[in-house]
Amino acid sequence: MLIRYGMNARLPLYNSAKGCVFASSSVLRRQQFLIRTLGGCNSQSYQQRVGGIRSMAASGIEADADSILRAITPVLESTKHKGQAGKIAVVGGCREYTGAPYFAAISALKIDCVSDIIKHARQSNVPIVVDGDGLFLVTNHLDVVSGYPLAVLTPNVNEYKRLVSKVLNAEVIDPGAHQQVQLLAKRIGGVTILRKGKSDLMSDGDTVKSVSIYGSPRRCGGQGDILSGSVAVFLSWARQHGKAAETDPRISQMNPTLLGCIAASALLRKAAGIAFESKRRSTLTGDIIECLGRSLEEICPVYPSS
Repeated sequence: MLIRYGMNARLPLYNSAKGCVFASSSVLRRQQFLIRTLGGCNSQSYQQRVGGIRSMAASGIEADADSILRAITPVLESTKHKGQAGKIAVVGGCREYTGAPYFAAISALKIDCVSDIIKHARQSNVPIVVDGDGLFLVTNHLDVVSGYPLAVLTPNVNEYKRLVSKVLNAEVIDPGAHQQVQLLAKRIGGVTILRKGKSDLMSDGDTVKSVSIYGSPRRCGGQGDILSGSVAVFLSWARQHGKAAETDPRISQMNPTLLGCIAASALLRKAAGIAFESKRRSTLTGDIIECLGRSLEEICPVYPSS
């Protein structure tokens, strides 16, 4: 189950006297970010990115994402019918932000009862992925997910800051970031946290892994929605097809929630990279979605070569 719903948007204001539209502060911030992005990336920022990735690899927490994705992806068989690979429920949507759940699962539902749905999911032992404004609910009511090992939180930078401030009463740190995300997951009771960033960090409170491979310098809105929906799919597959990973003890001993996060992160990063190769600065979320199938095929082909 994926919990993702949007908050009320700040709409542009229209001045009838001057006949012009004044954008809200959030719109202006996005425009300023776009201007900075169009300025390109200098060699220093590139070197910093490469250095950060190398440090992750050297620390031993970089996950073997491709192997994990291949291990938990079910084999396509002509004898199977619709639904046998699992089903995902998406709870999300509002008048302003119908796009978020659309990107997550081409579906949007409007409700006032998210916490009750999470409670019922816990009672039925159903995995849940909480993203977007669902994280506002979790931050203010930690008991909703606390102690539930099948809960996955996928915060962005600002959402992660709020969680760290609420739970750890601290500020986000970069040196030792993997230790902080591990402590945060443990304090919330063993949920799995996927901290999105230039390197995705994930922990269930016991183990910490990172995914730095692939990726794109273009950060268009909606990528987090693709990620949360993908986590739900791969988490479901990891639980259903755990036996397929038994040949690799590194994978078989790992929490299914971590496996789902690693696989989803790798797939999104690869799809974003492929989309950027052809679209460059005009890359949109829809372009990345179109590349998901190709990305999965390249990592985990339907007909592996002998």
